Amino acid sequence: MCPSVRTALAASNCCSIVLCCVLLLTLTLTVAVTAQHNQADETCETLPSEIHLIKEEYDELGRLYRTCNGDVTVNKCEGKCNSQVQPSVITATGFLKECYCCRESFLRERQLQLTHCYDPDGVRMTDHESATMEIRLKEPVDCKCFKCGEMVR
Repeated sequence: MCPSVRTALAASNCCSIVLCCVLLLTLTLTVAVTAQHNQADETCETLPSEIHLIKEEYDELGRLYRTCNGDVTVNKCEGKCNSQVQPSVITATGFLKECYCCRESFLRERQLQLTHCYDPDGVRMTDHESATMEIRLKEPVDCKCFKCGEMVR
């Protein structure tokens, strides 16, 4: 083979190798940048919500003693979290999925009073001790996006 043709082929192979390296580096940087969880447009937050609670109380023999109910305002977690799917040579499906969900990051215990209590016949209770019921519940104080499947402490 002619020396000038050999030199041209070597230069061509060298350019191909450099071009492949540049493309691989560009793809790697693109995947690395998109792999970071983007929090800029997430809307996960703690919002007040009104719910209707019903609580039954039984005596020591297991008979219904009273039923109390009331409307209460409690916090809930709601909003949008960013999730993504990207190509992957490591996973069997060929895609790496990262899902994020809006969940509570901290809970507090609250005591509430239900003010509408009724006996088993549906008659409203009026005596001071039976007319209201104190209950405890846990509600979110703060919410944030967690990777789906992660356990919150």
